[in-house]
Amino acid sequence: MSKINMEDKKDSRSLAGHISNPLEYDPNMKKGIENPEKEIGKIKGKLEDFKKKVVKKFPFTIALGVLPEDSYKLFEEDGGLLPEEVNRKPLHLMFLVPEEKFKDIPKKIKPEILKLVKESKQELWIHIKTPVDVWNYGLDSKPEFIDAIGRSMPLHDTGFLGMVRLATIHKALVLRKFEKYVATYGIFGSLVTGNAGKDSDVDTVVIIDDTDVKRMPRLQLLEKLRGIVYDYIREATALAGVKNVLNVQVYLLTDFWNNVKDANPVMFTFIRDGVPLYDRGTFLPWKLLLKMGKIKPSPEAVDMFMKEGDRTETLFKRRLMDSFVDIFWGVVTPTQALLMLTGRAPPVPKVLAAEVKEVLVNKEKVMSLKDWNFLDKTMKMWKDYEHGKMKEISGKEVDNVYKNFENYIKGLKTIREKLELNLRDQEAERIHTEVFKLLKNTFGNKSQEMLIKDFEKELVKKGRVENRFLDVLKRVAEVKKKAKGKKVTPSDVHRLSRDASELINGVVEYNQRKELVAIEKSVIQINGKKGKAELVVTDSGIFVVDKEIRKISNGLVKGDKKALEKAISETKDRLRINLDSKVFEILKKEFGQFELMM
Repeated sequence: MSKINMEDKKDSRSLAGHISNPLEYDPNMKKGIENPEKEIGKIKGKLEDFKKKVVKKFPFTIALGVLPEDSYKLFEEDGGLLPEEVNRKPLHLMFLVPEEKFKDIPKKIKPEILKLVKESKQELWIHIKTPVDVWNYGLDSKPEFIDAIGRSMPLHDTGFLGMVRLATIHKALVLRKFEKYVATYGIFGSLVTGNAGKDSDVDTVVIIDDTDVKRMPRLQLLEKLRGIVYDYIREATALAGVKNVLNVQVYLLTDFWNNVKDANPVMFTFIRDGVPLYDRGTFLPWKLLLKMGKIKPSPEAVDMFMKEGDRTETLFKRRLMDSFVDIFWGVVTPTQALLMLTGRAPPVPKVLAAEVKEVLVNKEKVMSLKDWNFLDKTMKMWKDYEHGKMKEISGKEVDNVYKNFENYIKGLKTIREKLELNLRDQEAERIHTEVFKLLKNTFGNKSQEMLIKDFEKELVKKGRVENRFLDVLKRVAEVKKKAKGKKVTPSDVHRLSRDASELINGVVEYNQRKELVAIEKSVIQINGKKGKAELVVTDSGIFVVDKEIRKISNGLVKGDKKALEKAISETKDRLRINLDSKVFEILKKEFGQFELMM
């Protein structure tokens, strides 16, 4: 009783229930052969010689395979075998030849095959068919024949058996999950029309009967169904052992019929060319109605298809305009890059042509007027497009603009090379000037060679700067000469610029330390009864600094900060400071008794 209840419960389960529940184990499922590899190898070994002779005799052979044993009865009845022929228990083979050889089967192919069978001295029964015969099984509501052919063990296959096997395995997986709800599982495309190659895709359609679905939204139902059906593709491909791609289209029955009514080309093609591998009385009636001319597009569908022409025209014009937009940005962006290379900020398109003429044409003289005219024309076209004056562009104009664009881009690459060379020369000049100007301020107005010697003697050997800076200085000395001789690349100059900056920082730091020491030596602290102050001794005079800055002359006269700083900067380094008695008298008068602290 419980078993009956379980079966009733299973049968009453809805499509939504099938989606959300996993497959259940069937204890009555047929068991396979215990050692299939050994059995297959044994059969193939027996038939190897026969296969070679068949393929050699008939090089156009599409496939030769051993049919599964459980399908023998089907093919024996279909082939009209006599009882005594059946009793001999022959091994049934499927021999597929091209459709154009169909007329040769009775008189040419069959007699030769019989000879080869007799020579093999084996009990064989060869079923000679064409692909059209195979598909006719499906159209005659005999899909079990196609299943058997798909399950046959291939002895020779140009791809047909493998593709049929892939489709039938996937169909079996889908039916095992949704058999109650699958209205049609069909195959169509190049495999059915006879145009398939060895690596062609396999196109199938699954139509699910959704008429009992009430609680789940249709879109959600379709997405879940597709997810499950697509998951089976990987499993079917692995089981089939082929590299062909299986393309599966999943439709709900109501959606499919609605698309047929609206004359959807995909649906019409499937009904016209497709073959059902499984059908519950849905597909074949459609096919018959289509042949009878009873499936006709609705007036709305005719209008919709007519409007497609107008839509295509609009879309084509839009794409032509998009092509111009792409060319425009292909002109603007690299042109802005060249201006950035000259040290300018990238200008907006509105003023791009004017800046390019000023910088690249007139100043740098690296761009020709021909290239600039193309740039200017493109900017004007863009302005018309932005303001709505240019609403469409012809294909001829796009071709012309693109041709000029190609030449323009080639020109920009040449301009970049010229600019980089100019920048290299300018940068080399700048580095040389800055470094040796600093050295002249440090060591005096001497020749380049003497400055290098002083740098080595005073700074490098005395450990005041890093040893590597001597090599940097020598490279700076040669960079102008090398740049003019084109013996140095822009990247070399860039690296030298970085090293020269470190050299300059090292020399500047040395000069600052030197000045600081000189200043410290020139400053004397005054501690007097009337107050404290600093005495700054310079080559141009002596200054007293307390609340204000004063200079010692015949007495203390008012000074200023600017004069003090100038006097300090012009004072040379020295080890001794000389003060005469007159200075002491003035200080005593101002501060009373005092003492000096160095």
